[in-house]
Amino acid sequence: MEQTNKETGTIYWHPAFYAGIQIELLDDADNLEFESEHLLSKKPMQIDILIIKKESDRPVKKNIGRFFRKRNILEYKSPDDSLSIDDFYKVYGYTCFYKSDTAAVNTIPLEELTITLVSEGYPRELIRHLRDVRGYKVENTEDGIYSITGDKIPIQILVTRQLSKKENLWLRSLTNKLDTRENAKLLVEDYVEHKKNNLHKAVIETIMRANQKLFEEVNGMSDIFMEIVQEKFDKKLKEEVDKQLAKETKEIKEEMKKERITDRITMIWKKCAKDKSLTVIANEMETEPEEVLPIYNLIIENPGKTVDEIYTLFAGS
Repeated sequence: MEQTNKETGTIYWHPAFYAGIQIELLDDADNLEFESEHLLSKKPMQIDILIIKKESDRPVKKNIGRFFRKRNILEYKSPDDSLSIDDFYKVYGYTCFYKSDTAAVNTIPLEELTITLVSEGYPRELIRHLRDVRGYKVENTEDGIYSITGDKIPIQILVTRQLSKKENLWLRSLTNKLDTRENAKLLVEDYVEHKKNNLHKAVIETIMRANQKLFEEVNGMSDIFMEIVQEKFDKKLKEEVDKQLAKETKEIKEEMKKERITDRITMIWKKCAKDKSLTVIANEMETEPEEVLPIYNLIIENPGKTVDEIYTLFAGS
């Protein structure tokens, strides 16, 4: 999973967030289905992340997912972006569209839906709007978690900068403003425990690229980064080798097939040159006349053609 555009140096935060949210909800992974950039229609309109609970009545253990219902829509803003009033209405509209875009009426009940808005910074203007204009109640229920009540659809806002370091290490650290070596060290230590997990690899690579100077001060960082880079290189190399081998194998098979057919044409061509009948040729080749007939007809119908020319006709037939 590429996290950075090598030409521009742009860091792609959304794929890392998609991996990070799965890390946070790992304890309930068997009960949750994750869809990145869920398309709402054939037009370019899509939800950032859709999380569907397989067992509706089974509660999610993690703090950020405790309020989840059957279908949960998440909107994520990257560290350099902010969560605006219009973002709220966009996601709310997408949620309503998702509910209505079904074959039968009310296939997705309103009671199955929740909305989660995620940003690094505290969305002051949006929260003021929700309180003063929408008349909602906004309550800071836990570090970085703001519960929005007053709507038929449960809504929460996650401010990743404020999330618990203990409970939400990975989402909290998904930033280009990681502040201390201690935080970087905690991430590295946790990654080492989960280094075989591709989700952890995707997030740590993004965080390391975004906070390179800080991680250079952490022991073992360079080794871990090079290990990730090497694994990606090895994977790419294997893909290229496998592709080349498949191509060469196909070419060898095609060449062998061509040789077999050419040998068969040569044999029949020589026998036809001696004016032998189809039945005699089939008997001498210990096969049925039907097996010889296609090549036999081409030779008879194209006197003077060479074996290679007969093969070209046969291959194109």
